[in-house]
Amino acid sequence: MLLLTMIGLAFLDWQLMIAVFWVVPVALAILLVTKRMQTKEHRMSYLQKRAVTEKIQEGVRQIQEIKSYGQEETYLRELSDKQGQFEKGQVSGEMLVGVIINATHSLIKLGVPTLILVGTTLLIAGKVDFLTFLFFLILSSLVFNPLLNALEQGAVLFFLDVRINRMKEIMNLPIQSGTVDYTLDDYSIRFNHVGFSYKEGEANVLNDVSFEARQGEVTALIGPSGGGKSTTARLAARFWDVNSGTVTLGGTDISTIDPEALLKNYSIVFQDVVLFNESVMDNIRIGKKDATDEEVLQAARAARCDDFVHKLPKGYQTIIGENGSTLSGGERQRVSIARALLKDAPIVLLDEATASVDVENETKIQAGISALVKNRTVLIIAHHMRTIANADKVVVLENGCVAEMGSPEELKEKNGIFAHMLYMQLGYRMSKD
Repeated sequence: MLLLTMIGLAFLDWQLMIAVFWVVPVALAILLVTKRMQTKEHRMSYLQKRAVTEKIQEGVRQIQEIKSYGQEETYLRELSDKQGQFEKGQVSGEMLVGVIINATHSLIKLGVPTLILVGTTLLIAGKVDFLTFLFFLILSSLVFNPLLNALEQGAVLFFLDVRINRMKEIMNLPIQSGTVDYTLDDYSIRFNHVGFSYKEGEANVLNDVSFEARQGEVTALIGPSGGGKSTTARLAARFWDVNSGTVTLGGTDISTIDPEALLKNYSIVFQDVVLFNESVMDNIRIGKKDATDEEVLQAARAARCDDFVHKLPKGYQTIIGENGSTLSGGERQRVSIARALLKDAPIVLLDEATASVDVENETKIQAGISALVKNRTVLIIAHHMRTIANADKVVVLENGCVAEMGSPEELKEKNGIFAHMLYMQLGYRMSKD
């Protein structure tokens, strides 16, 4: 509309049009020239705000550790510093934008004095009639107010650019895809010279990893912390795609299978259990939504949930709070294991599934898990040697590489990492006895 107005007024009197609108390109030029400054300031403010939010999250999640180590004052001081930086950034950003907007406003308003000066000169010289001059005066007051609003909105758009770019980063992340219709020879998982890193350009977490987890067998992944065990298990379920090599399921490269369709074959129990603010029954039924109550109870008994559920006020109908806050760590893990048992998938991934369970219940849960092994692929990550005592194959990962592989008896004979870990744990227990 501004452009059309300028063209129309140019036909009426080009000199008065220039007198009115010369300020427009100058104001726009100032706005565009300062765009980089505004964007930099807005981005800094955005990062400072994120830092405050992350610090608050850290405090909520780690409140027990903060209190137990007497770090409350340190934490609050660090949070206050970040809030102070954010406040200063906000003031600095508002000042910059305020100066720019007020400068452009002042410049735009110079159009009226310029029009009066040029118009009076032309009117005295007889080059323009009074009605035309009056028309320009009236129109200028109507045009400038919307223009000032438009410039203010332009500054707001620069502010939103930082947020929009962040959303674009998220939206542009690669999306895993694949076929929904696929056939498998069996449910054996094979890693073929797999290499993987979480970020491009960083060192690999896994290097040339090759092994097979056969259907009907229990394959254990063990090794020092940071060796790549959990990463391997997650790659087996295609939580990420490998950088090199292949991971196959039943002879089919899992990178060609749709992730949702693939995960129907997996029952997964991670060390970090996620439960919902629902009843014990509903939390277990997540494994199989159409399961009957009897099927849920059968899975619960196999995971040894009966031991603690009957002590709850309403048994299996007891609401357990956000993320199972009313349950202990071992009880939460047993609910998670029951959920996985209920799903009854052909592949079972257990990442330190019994880490928070006492020795007695660990033995009982292992008995329940053993019932699932028949004709299934079981991949277990464990640090406790007793957890993998009945494993068919042990894969020892160290520094992202397969250091040893074989049955427990074969690895004992090698007297390597597995034998050393076994000796360390058994030796500790013997000394305790």
